[in-house]
Amino acid sequence: MIGTKIKRYLDERYLKQKILQEALGLSKSTISNILSNKRKLSSEELYMVCAVLNVSADYFKDWSWRCY
Repeated sequence: MIGTKIKRYLDERYLKQKILQEALGLSKSTISNILSNKRKLSSEELYMVCAVLNVSADYFKDWSWRCY
């Protein structure tokens, strides 16, 4: 899930959730719900997350659907 991948990205780089909270203008509890996959991101929010973290949306794509 995207929230889990965003959380892992933040954790691996020792970044605080507050970065997303301020950039997206969302509450701490909303960011927490996103990172624990209790709330989905809108496409606009995902775009902003990618811009803040300086990554492509492909970074957070779920490739598990691919056939091998």
